[in-house]
Amino acid sequence: MAFSESRGASAGGGRRPDLSTLLVAALIYGSWIAATLAARRLPWPVVAAVGGWLIAWHGSLQHETIHGHPTRSRRANRLLGSPPLSLWLPYARYERLHLAHHSTEHLTLPGLDPESRYLGGGSSGLSRATARATQTLAGRLLVGPALEIGGFLASEARAFVRNEPGVRRAWTLHGLGVALIAVWLAAVCRLSLVEYLLGFVYPGTALSLLRSFAEHRADPDRSRRIAIVERAPLLGLLFLNNNLHAVHHAFPGASWRALPGLYGSRRDELLAANGGLVYAGYGEVFRRFLLRPHDVLVHPQAAAQLEGATP
Repeated sequence: MAFSESRGASAGGGRRPDLSTLLVAALIYGSWIAATLAARRLPWPVVAAVGGWLIAWHGSLQHETIHGHPTRSRRANRLLGSPPLSLWLPYARYERLHLAHHSTEHLTLPGLDPESRYLGGGSSGLSRATARATQTLAGRLLVGPALEIGGFLASEARAFVRNEPGVRRAWTLHGLGVALIAVWLAAVCRLSLVEYLLGFVYPGTALSLLRSFAEHRADPDRSRRIAIVERAPLLGLLFLNNNLHAVHHAFPGASWRALPGLYGSRRDELLAANGGLVYAGYGEVFRRFLLRPHDVLVHPQAAAQLEGATP
């Protein structure tokens, strides 16, 4: 059977605060404080491993708060997720764009899905070159963070200049948060922004891009565009079970703790619905796509539309 996001929106379980998510939040923020304080005294590989994990984990926490957890209060959830540890992604913009990703009927189609990784048929040569650089997993992890952050900031700058609704307010609030973090890093931790970007933000963004690398794929059938990575004992914790991505799309109101149970009880239905777009684990993703493209560069529907418009 096919699952719908409207059906899944009510699958969030009880309305009591999710203590597991609150514990994760406490671990993230407490560990971030400790890691930034200790960063100058630790070997650089340790800083990158710990700092990268914390930034990616914080991104997973933000994703959880956007979907209505761990409390019934939207304001409380936003406050919990809004500290800009990654520096480059305003929480309000992430919330708006991610919810638009869930609500679109044109998942993966560029221009209609804000999280699409595909190009439209008339993309420029520069767009094609940068997108091609991240078609393989190796490219996605090595140069993907720079291209992801740069592309997002360029897009947001255009939206800021056009004064699109909510953009200037989001960036003003975000800027205040970034200023507080910059003061903490410089005055308390004696850590420069460059060191923080290289030791925390860049590896953390790379880890987040590992999660999103193969989770969507263009397909004429909307229900077959969302992947599942079945076994991820360590990375599943880092991604708060969002490796079970088709389950999350089917039940977007469900907490991260509920996703494995939902998958276990509905596995056959979910696999039938998503057309078998399943990976055994992230090891399979590495083996298949480390040096090979995950999919085509230009979205098939966009390419077909371009061909149909060509005289």
